[in-house]
Amino acid sequence: MTTYHELSIDKLFRLDGEVALVTGGGDGFGRIASMTYANAGASVAVTDIDKTKADAVVAEIIDGGGHAVALELDVSDRTALKSTIDEAASVFGGLHILVNNAGITRRGPTLDMTDDDWDSVIEINQTAVVLGSKAAVPHMLVHGDGKIINLASIVGLVGNRHFAHIGYQAAKGAIVNITRGLAVEWADQGIRVNAVAPTFFRTNFGAARMQSNPDLLAAIEADTPIGRFGEPWELAGGLLYLATRASSMVTGVTLPIDGGWTAV
Repeated sequence: MTTYHELSIDKLFRLDGEVALVTGGGDGFGRIASMTYANAGASVAVTDIDKTKADAVVAEIIDGGGHAVALELDVSDRTALKSTIDEAASVFGGLHILVNNAGITRRGPTLDMTDDDWDSVIEINQTAVVLGSKAAVPHMLVHGDGKIINLASIVGLVGNRHFAHIGYQAAKGAIVNITRGLAVEWADQGIRVNAVAPTFFRTNFGAARMQSNPDLLAAIEADTPIGRFGEPWELAGGLLYLATRASSMVTGVTLPIDGGWTAV
């Protein structure tokens, strides 16, 4: 029988002794993931193509009493992707959590899209998720436990009538099914694979890029039942839930964090 103390916050939502690696951890959702896991007791490898940004996040974590290291990583460099994951596992003595967050987009009409636009978006948003997961899982199997959290998007679940970016939509739609596929493949080995699908958030990747178009901002808010953009911290609860014992029976799920966008 489950006891009262087994349902405590410390039992369900702490990550003490665990190691997390976050790609694109220097900004936006990656910064939130890194700080959330460090706050919950994990040691965090904050990776980013811009090492200065990763260093800044690590400084915040250390100033707050957490444990973290900054590593430079361009996830489109397949050799570096594997070697950086191996390095983080070596530095901290293991790896329990991988957040596949790094991403780019190329907005514009599909008829204007170049081959390079398509290739770069698919490589970073989709291929790197598979290859990063493949590199991380052997380290997780040492512990018999692992959690992979992928960053999907609402535009991987539904269309987007506000602007075109078909490469990004294709990659994020693929992430939803990659999450299902890897979850089923690795479930009996103790590896859980889930995703979050954010709506438009006030990050440098989201609302900040659209400040010059107030009509677009207003239209997106009008289409969101909650009536506003998300704030970065509002992703923290979902990211923490999927990384902790609280979600131990959850795998293969894409959790919309979208203010109701996909409910209508």
